[in-house]
Amino acid sequence: MSTIDSLFVTRLYRAALADLGRAPDPAELEGACLSIAEDDAAGQKWCDKNGYPGYTSYASLTDLPWRFPVFKDLVKVLDKHVAAFVADLQFDLGDKKVKLDSLWINILPPGGVHTSHLHPHSVVSGTTYVTMPAGASAIKFEDPRHAMMMAAPPRKKKAREENRAFVYVAPQAGEVLLWESWLRHEVPLNMADDDRISVSFNYGWG
Repeated sequence: MSTIDSLFVTRLYRAALADLGRAPDPAELEGACLSIAEDDAAGQKWCDKNGYPGYTSYASLTDLPWRFPVFKDLVKVLDKHVAAFVADLQFDLGDKKVKLDSLWINILPPGGVHTSHLHPHSVVSGTTYVTMPAGASAIKFEDPRHAMMMAAPPRKKKAREENRAFVYVAPQAGEVLLWESWLRHEVPLNMADDDRISVSFNYGWG
């Protein structure tokens, strides 16, 4: 009797922030993101120079949890979600910990995209979604085996999700997604009439 097993599974964690603690007030978090974006001249300059649509604090502000209490509160609950994901991944951490090493704001305007990328030098990456208007982009994940599929035929349109080359996940405001940092992902064209606001982060091992 034959069997077919799935090997080397790619895990994706999805939950409401409030599932594991007190989540920041959504209106306060949105207001903080917008206020920071308006005042962060260095971040605006970096976005203009690098052709980044909208705004990100990635290259300009590295201490959001220290500057703003709402981000400090956010990190407290993110730590719990990441700990749950790390437990599921069954990492052997030795005497080290998986801990936050960066956190930044993303504001993607209508028509904006965030091209395919991954997060080197980190273990777990993720995003929590602050504002997701109707029509806002899903996040698109790419099968990490692509580089090795030299002569493979394409998948059927209705292939099972685990067999697809790309998987789209449409999160809701107040949710958090986590994945291992080597997983390539992108944000396609924002078809909403309003900004798509999120906060992304990396956790390293050390």
